[in-house]
Amino acid sequence: MPFESELFEADVLAAFPAEVQIPAPTVAGALEASSESAPRILVVLDDDPTGTQSVADLPVLTRWDVADFTWAFNHRIDGRRQDAVYVLTNTRSLDPAEAAARNEEVVRNALAAAALETAGSDGAGSNSAGPGLRLGFVSRSDSTLRGHYPLEPDTIAATVAAVSGEVTDGVVIVPAFPDAGRVTIGGVHYMRGTGEDAGKLTPVAETEFARDASFGFANSELAKYVEEKSAGRLRADSVIVLDLNIIRAAGPDGDPQVSAKAIADAIDSATDSTPIVADIVTENDFRALALGLEEAERRGKKLLYRVGPPFVRGRIGQEIRAALSGEEAYAGNTPSDAGGLIVVGSHVGVTTRQLKVLVDQHSAARIVEIDVEQLLGGDSAGYLDGIVRDVVESLHIADVILHTSRLLIKTDDAAESLRIARTVSAAVVAVVNRTLKTFPPRFVIAKGGITSSDVAAHGLEIRHAIVRGPMLPGIVSLWEPVDGPAKGIPYIVFAGNVGDDESLAQVTRKLSNTF
Repeated sequence: MPFESELFEADVLAAFPAEVQIPAPTVAGALEASSESAPRILVVLDDDPTGTQSVADLPVLTRWDVADFTWAFNHRIDGRRQDAVYVLTNTRSLDPAEAAARNEEVVRNALAAAALETAGSDGAGSNSAGPGLRLGFVSRSDSTLRGHYPLEPDTIAATVAAVSGEVTDGVVIVPAFPDAGRVTIGGVHYMRGTGEDAGKLTPVAETEFARDASFGFANSELAKYVEEKSAGRLRADSVIVLDLNIIRAAGPDGDPQVSAKAIADAIDSATDSTPIVADIVTENDFRALALGLEEAERRGKKLLYRVGPPFVRGRIGQEIRAALSGEEAYAGNTPSDAGGLIVVGSHVGVTTRQLKVLVDQHSAARIVEIDVEQLLGGDSAGYLDGIVRDVVESLHIADVILHTSRLLIKTDDAAESLRIARTVSAAVVAVVNRTLKTFPPRFVIAKGGITSSDVAAHGLEIRHAIVRGPMLPGIVSLWEPVDGPAKGIPYIVFAGNVGDDESLAQVTRKLSNTF
């Protein structure tokens, strides 16, 4: 599909109705009604931890044994079982075979844990007779379309069918992330411009993200993206497109159930994992879609989801959580007098700009660089010993910015690119873990998807955590580790591709006692 050199969001939206006004409690109420006979929980397989940035007060797992799911399914906040649990699979750092195996293992263990649960469980180990939990599965991936698609939803659907006999009718694809400037209009996925380009739209295939060494793509029109990534197995003309005419069928002052019915009607023909793509521009669009999906499932449709970060918030009817203050970030814990640790691994342009602003503004911080060429080509063990010494000594008096060298080493071989990324990430993890056990920092910020995943699961040894909310509006998640050596240390998950140039400095300033 050809695109003009400049597209303006107002012009593109002019062809569609205004959004339907839907309060979050309307969606939450519909979900509660459907869960009266048996509780339903969405299990979100998050291919890196940045998917949690749009939600609040939900459990997160970095391990997925049956016992881990039992903890998450029984965890109560304010006396209430939560509607979703996130599982940090980190599959974007794995090769396809490894990613498929991990998805299958997670789904099998989640289903096994759900079968052990009952509606009468009080969360303290006692169970009374009743139906088991119903699970829905969400494959959370990148809002700029990078990741193992269609492998992951295919694997989830196949595993559910093998375990339960339930066949998936449709795979709902919703990459939109308006808080971070990603919207879908007319079946085309765009990035919003910022600064002097505010109001402009760029088809996502024309951005740097589409040139990703491991997960690049050529199509912004989602139906064609589906055909491209499936190598023609899923034809573009077989994709159901829920455009804004359907999502907003009720009009701004209409009955949301009108839109819900239109959405459910539109996907009524879905069968055998039919791809379904949805337009999304606003939070109200997410809520309208949620009501429509709820109606479709009430009619008997079996759906799973391939989505960007905010989908889950809309799907469960959660209010948008205001950005946390520095005081809220430390609530219930006493911050140490040590410096904080800011770990930067992502190499996308916005991260490099954010790092520069942070270094320029935070004059008290100490800078420690991991030189990737030296790491890959020499005595890596001895080299990392020196890095750890520098970090620990510096944390006694200042915040430390630990970053990898900005020259991205790439190859034409996707597998080799992943191998290099893993080697670098393993080095970062080793430095964080050794630092934690020598002199724990006041806080930890991890910048980049794979970086933040590995730092959480291995560097900080977090097994169970609670997402407390965003550090910036709609983006950048704060986790509270509930066990392990990092318990009580705020952990900030900061995607590589979100925020403006000032964002990393803004988050650091909230947490630091020297900035």
